[in-house]
Amino acid sequence: MILMVAVDDNNGMMFNKRRQSQDRVLREHILSLSSQSRLWINHYTEKQFAQDGISAEHLNVDDAFLNEAAPGEYCFVEDVSVAPYEKWVEKIILFKWNRKYPGDFHFDIDLSSGAWKLTSTEDFPGSSHEKITMEVYER
Repeated sequence: MILMVAVDDNNGMMFNKRRQSQDRVLREHILSLSSQSRLWINHYTEKQFAQDGISAEHLNVDDAFLNEAAPGEYCFVEDVSVAPYEKWVEKIILFKWNRKYPGDFHFDIDLSSGAWKLTSTEDFPGSSHEKITMEVYER
């Protein structure tokens, strides 16, 4: 599976059981990246895509999505620990907000362990963030 996660400068994903931030352009970017495969999300994340009028037909929604995703399929993760699934992860795509938000739930795969290598970066403007940085890590 290919993980996609939005994080702040401290790898924070959520604060007080809410996503730290969201961005319409980021959702479009996620859909574009995963257009040739399945995109798995849970019901919490589905609400974010629904506000753009994206129907559930384009997404695979299941609260056990990390158990369902097959090799080469994408998972956009907002509120789930991913460390228990690391052995099945082929690639990690981090979208960095380039800001520090309060965070109480963090991305929990150690990218500095030597198991992961940064293979590319790309900056793009978002709708609510001047710059979003995409970092791609592979084994």
